[in-house]
Amino acid sequence: MNDPVVKFNRADRPEFYRTLRSRVNTYFKERNISKHANLNMKIKTVFMVVLYLTPLCLMVSGAINTVGLMFLMWFLMGLGMSGIGLSVMHDANHGSYSNNQKVNHFLGSVLYLIGGYAANWKIQHNVLHHSFTNIHGFDEDIDKGVIRFSPTQKRKPIYKYQLFYAPFLYGIMTFYWLVAKDFEQIYRYNKRNLLEAQGVSYSSAIIKIIIGKCTYVFLTLILPMMVLPIVWWQVLLGFLMMQFITGLILAAIFQPAHVIEDTDFYIPDEDLSIENNWAIHQMKTTSNFANGSTIFSWLIGGLNYQIEHHLFPNICHVHYKDISKIVKSTAEEFGVPYYHHKTFFSALKSHFTLLHSLGTGSYDRALAAQR
Repeated sequence: MNDPVVKFNRADRPEFYRTLRSRVNTYFKERNISKHANLNMKIKTVFMVVLYLTPLCLMVSGAINTVGLMFLMWFLMGLGMSGIGLSVMHDANHGSYSNNQKVNHFLGSVLYLIGGYAANWKIQHNVLHHSFTNIHGFDEDIDKGVIRFSPTQKRKPIYKYQLFYAPFLYGIMTFYWLVAKDFEQIYRYNKRNLLEAQGVSYSSAIIKIIIGKCTYVFLTLILPMMVLPIVWWQVLLGFLMMQFITGLILAAIFQPAHVIEDTDFYIPDEDLSIENNWAIHQMKTTSNFANGSTIFSWLIGGLNYQIEHHLFPNICHVHYKDISKIVKSTAEEFGVPYYHHKTFFSALKSHFTLLHSLGTGSYDRALAAQR
């Protein structure tokens, strides 16, 4: 069964993206710089991998022998794990790290180091999320079931409390990926014929997932249990703390980019059409935050420039700050929205405010009143 395809309105101001793309291409051509990774990006790659692997090596080498130091190592690994996800494998699996696809494939495979599976990630993120951002039934990032992320989802009584339980679910997100999500996704994606485009078969995908996860669990959990002079449940607690830290960080970065009060949510028409063209749809469903913070942007892989990332996912994130000026001015010229929160905490507050209003039904009542 082939997946249905959403049709965007090509007649809706197509000159906006044509002009924008031309200006961005001119920016790189005039400066004779690559759209891919520069020295800054390569330094960041080494930093994030070292931040993740060094604490693990210290633990399994026997250099760590106290509970306090062990928990510090797990804390640092949580930061490194999220850094690899945000700053390294993200660009590589978009094909934007290098113009050499072998390099992209190799660096994209570091996802195995943190318990994931690259083919699944590409389908959910690159294909479904980037193509159909905030579209009901197509963007899996807003179709979670246990949290109401969009007014297009039917409201359930449990959602009334989602403001309180959402942070906990965010925290266990990577643990869920580790034990269940990849298996559930690979089954669904195979039925929808989405694996074929990634060049993998269902059987080979299952084997890779099992081997990858078993290796990850052995290196990050079982081996420390065998080596550290600490009781097993303390090691398990440290491992779970690492997962929780990573989940919170990833959710805190990705959710304020699309699920906030400013952004729009869509349901396709009966013929699966959307009123906007693809680029303008991205502008209406995406928001930036904290663009004035260079250090923060460096640490989170430039994903506070989410608008630029969605419009140009083939460009490495180290260039987003520079091209954001072009994107913003072009959007203003064509009367296209450019959503932006000045601070990270402002964007995060907007996300949780929306969660609360979606959960209690106040969003729906306000929407009905407008009509």
